[in-house]
Amino acid sequence: MSRPTLGRRSKYWFDNTMSRGTPALIGWLALVSAVLVVVLSALIVVVDGGGRATASGALAEIWKNTVDTFKLGEATTGSWPHRGLVIALALAGLFFASALISLLTKGVDNKIVELRKGRSRVVEKGHTVVLGWSDQVFPVISELAAANASRRGGCVAVLADRDRVEMEEEIRKVVGRTGRTRVVCRTGSPVDPGDIDIVSPQTAQSIIVLAPPGAAPDAHVTKTLLAITNSPTRRAGPYHIVAPVKDARNRAAVRLAGGEETVLVDSDDIAARLIVQTSRQSGLSVVYQDLLDFAGDEIYMTAEPGLTGRTLGEALHAYPDSSVIGLRRAGGAVELRPDLDTVVAAGDQIIAISADDDTVLTGPWDGRVVEEGIAAVPDRAPRPSRTLVLGWNRRAAIIVRRLDGHAAPGSRLDVVADDPDAKAELELLRPALRNLETAFTLGDTGTRAALESFDIASYANVIVLCRDDADAQYADSRVLITLLHLRQMQSESGRRYAIVSEMSDDRNRRLAQVARADDFIVGDKLLSLLMVQLSENRHLAEVFGDLFDPGGAEIYLKPVEDYVLPGVEMTFHTVVEAARRRGDIAVGYRVGARTQVPPAFGVVLNPAKDRPLTFAAGDRVIVLTDD
Repeated sequence: MSRPTLGRRSKYWFDNTMSRGTPALIGWLALVSAVLVVVLSALIVVVDGGGRATASGALAEIWKNTVDTFKLGEATTGSWPHRGLVIALALAGLFFASALISLLTKGVDNKIVELRKGRSRVVEKGHTVVLGWSDQVFPVISELAAANASRRGGCVAVLADRDRVEMEEEIRKVVGRTGRTRVVCRTGSPVDPGDIDIVSPQTAQSIIVLAPPGAAPDAHVTKTLLAITNSPTRRAGPYHIVAPVKDARNRAAVRLAGGEETVLVDSDDIAARLIVQTSRQSGLSVVYQDLLDFAGDEIYMTAEPGLTGRTLGEALHAYPDSSVIGLRRAGGAVELRPDLDTVVAAGDQIIAISADDDTVLTGPWDGRVVEEGIAAVPDRAPRPSRTLVLGWNRRAAIIVRRLDGHAAPGSRLDVVADDPDAKAELELLRPALRNLETAFTLGDTGTRAALESFDIASYANVIVLCRDDADAQYADSRVLITLLHLRQMQSESGRRYAIVSEMSDDRNRRLAQVARADDFIVGDKLLSLLMVQLSENRHLAEVFGDLFDPGGAEIYLKPVEDYVLPGVEMTFHTVVEAARRRGDIAVGYRVGARTQVPPAFGVVLNPAKDRPLTFAAGDRVIVLTDD
């Protein structure tokens, strides 16, 4: 082995001295500075003296330049002991000034690091706390900002196990401006009670728990709920918590962790209900989108003492710019589309669809309706339907059962999937089905050839299910390919049928832009919108539960001829009265082929009741009914 060179030995020695810490750094800095100043001072003396300066004069000049450079005060005159003391005093001042600057710099740096860590406590009151991080956080924040648009001082505090700056930048990029709503991000574990205290849940208006992506999301939600409810610093009163449950089999455990104060959203069950209902009625997806987001009309509850003692049927006409749909009794029970002769009692609240909570106002009505425009009650028996399901996942069994609850006797359901286990699961469901005849075909739903082997145009509804793959992007890609094939085949055949599909990632849903009202994509965004609605009013859980339940009151888009005659000018009061006489509640209408323009696709929810209208054949009335 060759001996190290002088350069290597010098470098090694230099590295060793530098590793001794701050004193070595100060020593090297002083040495290099002194050498540099002495050399440059000597060069100045040589240049200025032209080589004629004496040795003592040159040394004196070098000393003067050194003293001036290092700001050593009056160390150029007096005795050498005096000069030494002056230098010591100057160095002491320099040391303390440098130490002060260093401490200030370090303190500022530490504060910046602390702020970046996002560990400072949130000091807010009446804010909304969001625990966890997933793609749902963006629509949640966006909708909360819309909900707070008419309020001052709205705040959303997000706690997640991510870097605070990264969270804020991502929210700014995806959500954009949030108006009056401030978004505060903090770094911490949503399953740690100490970390949850950072976002001050004790003073929050509501808490939204998000399920993380990946395996076992319900387990994470359960631990988060336990961290909230079992925290030693929890408040005395109940919390208003909204939390999702991905798998219905885990509902009991999640309910036990969150207690009665938690509003649970069964993601799979809600998604299944939305898929079934929107697949059966063209335009219903637009109605639900309008009800769930804060951009249009929403459902509100308000007390109106002036209606006490009057019937709900009379209350339908009492609100010129809102649509009454039910009552919340003084005891807390929610009645959606009860008997319209039901009397409004003291303490009851009116449940209504309106643009905002401050627009649910009563107004005068002259009582006039266009009697000649009201149609006779038609006699329409339910007809069997044909539905095609492409794909299979854990929600498929729920969808099949709910399809059976909605279908007329003699209806048919065909399932095509590349999962052999789907056939066995369908066989287990068959004995409990009352109205559906089922058949299963093993096949790849992502190929045009496989789809063409079926007479797609013969089906009234086509449902495309997203696979339960760990890779959500791959599962969404398969749905997107199938959806594009179906749209192309529909365009070529000229036959129209409802297409409802699922997608996991909302970004993929935006890629598959909806071109028609009966071409609907169900994803996590709708569930996020529902969670925000429930965070604003926990009692809406019963309202939406009833709307999605085939055994309760549902929203239907029925032919206009079932209520009023086309071609007759009238106001919406006449439509409301025609529906009331049948025991239904009219909340809007949809024009036919005249105005099929996105995003409303001809759907008008909660129109002004005094607006003049003339319907045409093919138009529909949006009603709340039980059949």
